[in-house]
Amino acid sequence: MPIRKNRAAGAAIALSLGLVLSACNTTGADSAINRSLDSVKQPVVEQQTYALDLAATSGGLPIAEQRRLADWFDSMNLRYGDRIGIDDAMASAGVRGDVAKIAGRYGLLVGDGAPVTQGFIEPGNVRVVVTRSRAFVPGCPDWSEHVVEYGNNSTSPNYGCAVNGNLAAMVADPQQLLHGAAGRSDTVIMSSTKAIQSYREAKPTGADGLPEVSTQSSGGK
Repeated sequence: MPIRKNRAAGAAIALSLGLVLSACNTTGADSAINRSLDSVKQPVVEQQTYALDLAATSGGLPIAEQRRLADWFDSMNLRYGDRIGIDDAMASAGVRGDVAKIAGRYGLLVGDGAPVTQGFIEPGNVRVVVTRSRAFVPGCPDWSEHVVEYGNNSTSPNYGCAVNGNLAAMVADPQQLLHGAAGRSDTVIMSSTKAIQSYREAKPTGADGLPEVSTQSSGGK
């Protein structure tokens, strides 16, 4: 009888240890565990909109307003990736031309439209809108878990932060992370086929015949 009781107690201890070990392999809901090689930490693109109201005429922007616009662009450190628009569908061609001329100094173009902005535009004014994007990876770096529990067959919470963080920091135009770069296919085709066309139109090297070669030296010996 005592031996049977000891055996029963040993089985209960083994069962309890098994439950404890199985509980140690659980780190929360399965939805929070990433068992794939896809990174949970992905770049996010954030947009900010800036606006400046300028007095305009039917012929364009006065010189003083053009200087205001140029100083505003300088203060914003306008750069590649910024979008410029005019929040006035009735803006004259002269106004668009003046804004485009100043924006061209920074290598930027004026878009066809502009995002919706707050406030009312006074009569006789136009609103120049600059949209700037920023790419970043939320929650990175993530060192919340210092020891990886291999029993879950999952990746670390910091997995993907280095690659995606570098991508978000290096991309020149964050908008291209959303929809890619747009361009004119005809320009790309012309550039890529220019070398091939030059090769095809080049005169063959043997068109003028073979050069005459003499075995005699220049001294006549």
